[in-house]
Amino acid sequence: MAETSQLIQHIESFVDSSHSPSQQDASLEAIASLLKNNQLTIETLVREMEGYLTTTDNIIRARGILLLGEVLVHLASKPLDDAAIHSLIGFFTDRLADWRALRGVLVGCLALMTRKSSGGMVSGSDAKAVAESYLQNLQVQSLGQYERKLCFELLECLLERYPNAVASLGDNLIYGICEAVDGEKDPHCLMLTFHIIAVLSRLFPDPCGPLASFAHDLFEILGSYFPIHFTHPKGEDANIKRDDLARALMLAFSSTPLFEPFAIPLFLEKLSSSLPSAKVDSLRYLSDCTVKYGVDRMAKHGEAIWASLKDAIFTSLDSVLSFTAESLGGLGLAENEIAAEALSLLQKLIVQNTNLFLDLIVDDEDINMIFNMISSYKTYHEIPSQSKQRLHAVGRILSTSAKATSLSCNRVFECFFSRLMDILGLSVRNSSGHPSSDERILISKRYNHGALFLSIELLSACRDLIGSSETILAAFAHTEETWKYLLQSFSPSLTMAFCSASICTSEDTHDADMYFGVKGLLILATFPGGYLLISKTVFEKILMTFVSIVNVDYSNTLLWKLALKALVQIGSFIERNLESEKELSYMGIVVERIVSLASSGDFSIPLPLRLEALSDIGTSGQSYMLKVVQGLEEAVFANLSEVYVHGSTNSAEIVTHLLKCYSDKVIPWICCAKGFEEVLLQFAINIWNQIENSTVLNVTQTNKRGVLDVMMKAMKLAVASCSEENQNIIVQKSYVILSSSTSFPLKELFQQERFQIVQEVDNSSSQDEWILSLFAAVIIAVHPQTHIPKIRPILYLFMTTLLKGNVAAAQALGSMVNKLGLKSTGGQTSSDCTLEEAMNIILNSSSQIFHNNSSSDIQAKMTGVHEIGLINLCNGVGSCTSLQIHAIVGLAWIGKGLLMRGHEKVKDMTMIFLQFLQSSGRADISHQERGFSENNYEHDLHNSVMKSAADAFQILMGDSELCLNREFHAVIRPLYKQRFFSTMMPILQSLVMKSEPLSRPFLFRASAHIMIDTPLIVFLNDTKKIIPMLLDGLSALSNGILDKDVIYGLLLVLSGILMDKNGQEAASDSAHTIVNCLIDLIQYPHMMLVRETAIQCLVAVSGLSHARIYPMRTQVLRAIIKALDDPKRAVRQEAVRCRQAWSVF
Repeated sequence: MAETSQLIQHIESFVDSSHSPSQQDASLEAIASLLKNNQLTIETLVREMEGYLTTTDNIIRARGILLLGEVLVHLASKPLDDAAIHSLIGFFTDRLADWRALRGVLVGCLALMTRKSSGGMVSGSDAKAVAESYLQNLQVQSLGQYERKLCFELLECLLERYPNAVASLGDNLIYGICEAVDGEKDPHCLMLTFHIIAVLSRLFPDPCGPLASFAHDLFEILGSYFPIHFTHPKGEDANIKRDDLARALMLAFSSTPLFEPFAIPLFLEKLSSSLPSAKVDSLRYLSDCTVKYGVDRMAKHGEAIWASLKDAIFTSLDSVLSFTAESLGGLGLAENEIAAEALSLLQKLIVQNTNLFLDLIVDDEDINMIFNMISSYKTYHEIPSQSKQRLHAVGRILSTSAKATSLSCNRVFECFFSRLMDILGLSVRNSSGHPSSDERILISKRYNHGALFLSIELLSACRDLIGSSETILAAFAHTEETWKYLLQSFSPSLTMAFCSASICTSEDTHDADMYFGVKGLLILATFPGGYLLISKTVFEKILMTFVSIVNVDYSNTLLWKLALKALVQIGSFIERNLESEKELSYMGIVVERIVSLASSGDFSIPLPLRLEALSDIGTSGQSYMLKVVQGLEEAVFANLSEVYVHGSTNSAEIVTHLLKCYSDKVIPWICCAKGFEEVLLQFAINIWNQIENSTVLNVTQTNKRGVLDVMMKAMKLAVASCSEENQNIIVQKSYVILSSSTSFPLKELFQQERFQIVQEVDNSSSQDEWILSLFAAVIIAVHPQTHIPKIRPILYLFMTTLLKGNVAAAQALGSMVNKLGLKSTGGQTSSDCTLEEAMNIILNSSSQIFHNNSSSDIQAKMTGVHEIGLINLCNGVGSCTSLQIHAIVGLAWIGKGLLMRGHEKVKDMTMIFLQFLQSSGRADISHQERGFSENNYEHDLHNSVMKSAADAFQILMGDSELCLNREFHAVIRPLYKQRFFSTMMPILQSLVMKSEPLSRPFLFRASAHIMIDTPLIVFLNDTKKIIPMLLDGLSALSNGILDKDVIYGLLLVLSGILMDKNGQEAASDSAHTIVNCLIDLIQYPHMMLVRETAIQCLVAVSGLSHARIYPMRTQVLRAIIKALDDPKRAVRQEAVRCRQAWSVF
């Protein structure tokens, strides 16, 4: 057992208010630990604390009782015997009268009364005693916020955990609760009070019981809070939202039907409020109370509720109907919360009391007036704005009423649908099921737009009702419903009316004609139940109408988009609802005809529109997409054949669009759909098969680049989306074709595992580049674990190809070194070459790049050189500038692959680029930086070579969509950009200080690329060192047009620094230099964005330290005057903002 002295020490530490809160908490934890570990009993603790619990010193007594209460909170899961619990709860019950120690008493009561039965609970009689003492002694509203909260929690606990014990208190309990909660304002306490009233209502459910006599008093208390106004939560109230309070109050209102005589009139009164939130709350509360109060009580308010609902709907709906393709599947009206809640309530009321509310709707004068009004206006645009708003409201009311129940649907169709058909002048179909001759005449007639709108609303509601339940869907097939008879009777005539509206060709055709026509046909086509409601003839007529529009009316943009959107939605509906009968018609009429557009020789329809239709139809269902893919691939390969054999420019343009569609629409859909990887595998294999079967690729320079680029993109995306197993198949296939090329006898060279050009590099054919580029695309997209055969010869091949300017080969090399394994294991990219071996080949190879039988021009450039690699070329062998540039680009992509995986060899690459950036060509840097080149002679580097070396840093740091990204499975080490920035910036800063004037702009360009592509947060840790380099770069690069994009990027970096708190502190030290630099850029003539951003940065500078920037105020205001006359409006607007910001000093 614990020593008494130690226990007393802990008790005194907690009770003594002079001790810090942390010391008091530690003492509490120590005492609780002793009790939990059975080193101390609760009886011993109480005995030792007796003096603290009964002393006349109010502070000590309050602290002692609080300690006992907090200890019991810590012992919530520890079993206590009934006697101890009885003794403790008895003590706290008596102490409820001790208001000075009330906090500890309430904590103790709650700790005991919330215990679980497994650990010992307070008995019912003790709970009743607590309730009696509570009601007798506590004046809740006179207490502080925290004590009130504890009081309400205790009351809530009594009602929920001990309902039988406290229910016997009857009127006294209810009166005490009314007294406790009346006037409460704290959000946390209100959440509890609302819940207490709701629980109290469940405790006394008898309408003639004790609660009945207090119902008005309780409602008066609740009613004072409605509607909830709570907009500025502070401190601990921040986790209480207005919606939480509003919902708690709503549940209290709906907790008992006894509130009905008072609540419903209050809600209806607040519906006329000018506050939208009050209207919404009133409707939500009415909706909840409708269900809880019951049909009999709500019937008494039926007429008043209908009048208020109608007014809310009529005044809240928008008068503007959207006629866009995007709104085709929705209401066509802007979302409105008040209208949505009102219509939701109306639907509940109709479900609850169908006859009453439908009688009110059918007999309503305003609704009947709208039906009379629409007869006066032929077109939608003739209807006045206010009348449109009321028309929309009636449409929503009838739609909501029709889809409430089958009975309500019958009644609405019987009363209103027939009237609409009369207004439209439509007749029922004849006995043969086909339209009568009169109806055929009406195909060219313009129909009443108002009647069409209301008809669409009713048809949509009927469709939604059927589709909402499988039970309803199964029942209507065997019953004779009014709506079913009317729909079947008028569907042919309606179809004709909607067709007439959609294809109306008169000069005064409006958007409403097309929209109503297409939407009506769409709704008819998407009725569930196969052909039970809408006949096959009608369904196929609708499909043919839409297909005809897509094929013919492409010049009418809105109609074309509406028809295509409708076809997509019909296809999705069929797929989603497994409408097998309709699927056959859809496949034959829509999919096959749309697919035929891909290979159609009819050029009257623009190819982009054909492909948009093709891809959109495919996305409506898996079976449709497979058909689309098949047709698209057939068109691709047919046109590729024309390109290969005849060099057809027309076919090249077509195949470019086809492959873009395949890459942008089809492949993403296949990746999301899952299970269709085989399609992509076959696509890639078929491309290689076609190349293999083509004896010659007769591609002209005019169309080669465009077709090859889109082919490479499609190949990369297809390969990247395949599994490693399927990628191995594609790699093997492409490798076989590459190795058997007729232009390059690579098969023999690969067998020798060494590289020797036997054909002139300059004279390699277009077929070579085509095959090599596609093979590079495959290599770029594979997983790191995919096997690539014969790595070494492929490396040589790509090295030589990139020297001709083939960037894809360079990107493939970068991807290979990024994914190659460090060890020669089967689990990595290849088992025959490691990363170290590959890097040795690239950096230190002594292979012959140009053999004796190379072209004379190349031989002249390479005189006396037989053993050279990329580094030799980069160092300017033979002063061949183009080869140097291509070699730099190649090394940059290789370096990017190394950098992303975090390999140390990237240092070799970057030091090569730095060597180029010095005009003398001498590696005047550290020993480590010159270790890879023993040449100390000077190089006469061309400016373009130096620029390429600077731009190599953009390749290293920039994000590429073409390769080395997550989509193409690159190995990416976290924070690689941050590490590179930290390593390179000190070196560049040192080189700038030592550099000659010719080198300085290129060094600044290189450092700019690094800064632009480094995450901003990295700068903020070392801003003081970066800002001078950044400003010097802006000044050095602002003289020409070639660096405008770099300048803009640097300004964005500076803007980010100026907008950050830490950055502002560092920028204040360089405020004068920053302002001078920005003033110079205000007049930058080559790019509007530079001028605009420079001015924005000046606005940000105005927020720096006043003492730093005030001396420059006049200078800035004088400079900004010129910008006020800038030819670009955006610049002038920013100049006005800047002048205002600097004028306030």
